[in-house]
Amino acid sequence: MLSVLRAKNFILMDELELALEPGLNVLTGETGAGKSIVVGALSLVLGGRASADHVRTGADEAEVEALFDVDPQAPALEPLRASGEVAPSEISIRRVVSSTGRSRAYLNGKLCTAAELAAIAPGLVDVASQHESVALTDPSTHLDHLDRFANLQEERAALAAQVRELEALQESIRALRAKEKTRAEREAFLRFQLQAIDDVGPKTGEIEALRAERSRLRHAGKLRDLVERAATRLDAEEGLCDQLGRVVADLRAAAELDPGLSPTAASVAACFAELRDAAASAARYLDSEAAEPNRLETIEERLYRIETLLRQHGPTEDDVLDARARLAAELDELAGAESKIEEEEKALSERLPPARERALALSRRRHQAADELGRAIGGELGALGMGGARVLVEVEPLPAKEEAASLSAGGARLTASGIDRVEFLIAPNKGIEPRPLRKIASGGELSRALLALKRVLAESAPSRLYVFDEVDTGVGGAVAERIGAAIADVAGHHQVLCITHLAPIAAFASAHFAVEKSADGEISKSHVLCLRGDARVREVARMLSGAKVTSASLAAAKEMIDSSAAATRQPTRPKRRTQAGRSRYS
Repeated sequence: MLSVLRAKNFILMDELELALEPGLNVLTGETGAGKSIVVGALSLVLGGRASADHVRTGADEAEVEALFDVDPQAPALEPLRASGEVAPSEISIRRVVSSTGRSRAYLNGKLCTAAELAAIAPGLVDVASQHESVALTDPSTHLDHLDRFANLQEERAALAAQVRELEALQESIRALRAKEKTRAEREAFLRFQLQAIDDVGPKTGEIEALRAERSRLRHAGKLRDLVERAATRLDAEEGLCDQLGRVVADLRAAAELDPGLSPTAASVAACFAELRDAAASAARYLDSEAAEPNRLETIEERLYRIETLLRQHGPTEDDVLDARARLAAELDELAGAESKIEEEEKALSERLPPARERALALSRRRHQAADELGRAIGGELGALGMGGARVLVEVEPLPAKEEAASLSAGGARLTASGIDRVEFLIAPNKGIEPRPLRKIASGGELSRALLALKRVLAESAPSRLYVFDEVDTGVGGAVAERIGAAIADVAGHHQVLCITHLAPIAAFASAHFAVEKSADGEISKSHVLCLRGDARVREVARMLSGAKVTSASLAAAKEMIDSSAAATRQPTRPKRRTQAGRSRYS
């Protein structure tokens, strides 16, 4: 449940601290006072979209915090457990929004994304609003409601895993068959590409070495002249080597007369040896150049062939070699495509029957639960002032696709959610045939239908905060009192925050909060007060009589509060057990 909701500089509120209690928490106030701001703050910490409009005028940033008490094993915390986080018994969420609209999110003190908050939000809070009342007319939501009522989520998830596996096999078979149609042409192209690479046989780093050698050979004439001149000066008669040789002979003779000259003679002798080696190296260089007169042409041709491959598969020789590996792998895959198709078709034929059996069993359970859910919602609507209403939960097979390859079971299309489409039909009054909610229900009837559904599902749903945001639109009088009793009953299973304009609903609160708006100079401010005792009676009296509170309205408000308190102490309806073992109301 939600322990504390705090906001700072959020829209019209400079400071907000809302400490909710177990049971039914009611939030009231004049139209425009800022009741929706509380729901907006809650939405923000649950991963809602951040906007610069959230920041109060004159402030640099807005901040919203929420602290939830949770069961560490609750399904809501599965995303935390999946990420390796140890699920705590308390969850702290914080969102900070700057005046530029950028936001930061923190989960238990650690930075996180808004998407991560949104992933855990459904298990923490269930918001029922006028928007959701309208969404209830969308048949695509009805299957989820039926499955929750019948406790079929695990079975549906298991079927979804099977169907996704079947769809992956189908897609793979489809892709392999498409390749099969053009296999001969593709194989010829792949062999041509492979042969072009193999004919050249590039090696890693080869092109750089070839370019360096080409640059040297392009200057071969000048190089030869320079080296030949140097070789001549070194090794010709009376060249440097001859002269240095005579110097060595003289120094050695002198060293025999004076041993102190021996190091000098040895040093010059070493220079003489190195000079002779250099002369021999120059001679060999001239011989090698003469031995390969067409080397430059060979290099130019080799470079052209390698560069052609690089333009196709490059930019490096390693890229060409990687491309060759991919081409060879695809060629092998095409060669084994036929056997691969046979293998996957066999797997599909083996795995399809169990999925069909599960889908048909799931459909049978849905049909069984549909009658019970229809009766339960109808009974709730009767308690909410629609005694003549009849609800039919229609379960029909999904029409099969014409494609032969489409998945089917029992003549219906097989999808991850099963083979059924579900729609709630309602006859608001006796003598009227049930028709889709979207075609027949008024705003007030939709609000009551939503509340009836929430009440029916309250016991089977995991513990969390239920928010009823003005679902009482379009009703009043005795019906409003019945709606209050129904919301109070939901509060017997879950913590509830109800935003309402109706005194008969507010009278059922176990904790009553009021939003008031005031002006601070030219800036409006909203703040929330916790009402107790006489203050609460006065607020309910205001809701009854308007701005002018009279002694009569005060007396009526006190009587209404006392009567509602007495009603909530009594069981609202008897319970019975379903075959699934869950408690249901008859």
